[in-house]
Amino acid sequence: MPVLLKKLLFWGFIAFLIYFMAFRPDGAAELVKAIGGVLMALAQGLGDFLTSLMT
Repeated sequence: MPVLLKKLLFWGFIAFLIYFMAFRPDGAAELVKAIGGVLMALAQGLGDFLTSLMT
């Protein structure tokens, strides 16, 4: 992927995040909560897996 295209996509994504947080803060908060929930579930699953390996 060309460097210019990567930079354009990156800055476009940053601009979208700023717009989303400025005009839809409730939606942005729900999105962050959902991502956090998924990450916590993955961490819990990994922990459970490692615990079951040790016992």
